[in-house]
Amino acid sequence: MATQDIHSNAATTSGGTDSGPTGTAQKSAGTAAVAGTTTVAGGTGAGEPAATRGKTSIADVVVVKIAGMAAREIPGVFDMGGGLSRTIGAVRDRVPGGRPNVGRGVKVEVGERQTAIDLDIVVEYGVPITDVAHDVRENVIGAVERITGLEVVEVNVAVNDVRLPDDETAESAGETRVE
Repeated sequence: MATQDIHSNAATTSGGTDSGPTGTAQKSAGTAAVAGTTTVAGGTGAGEPAATRGKTSIADVVVVKIAGMAAREIPGVFDMGGGLSRTIGAVRDRVPGGRPNVGRGVKVEVGERQTAIDLDIVVEYGVPITDVAHDVRENVIGAVERITGLEVVEVNVAVNDVRLPDDETAESAGETRVE
């Protein structure tokens, strides 16, 4: 059965014994894990329930996008990512046909059954940062566990910046200058 340590992101392959639904030991075949994905293996053969025949692979980018969307849903989160990634993202957003990068500011480590998530966020001035971080953590854990079925072992939130009210007037003044 393929195993992957979420802290080293290294996959190892070995044969092993799994206890099946009836409590009897079954020999599992060795499988190789693809870097950047997690695999949940099921049984094979006509004796297995249809829903468990085969395996499901979840790529790291899937967890990144889910976590990014869930973090952005929280009131008080203005943006995500560090200074350079936000600058590049602002340029990308202004290019016609460009899409916003929902994974900006999100790093994940995905194992076979677990994931760990690191988030870099920018909060609005005046909101209680600890409350925002708590709400982000709850929403991200709920969304990732519900959608992927992976257990989220930790969500680390780093607040990199605060958006000040003055930032809004500087941005809007530049936009209204020419019509």
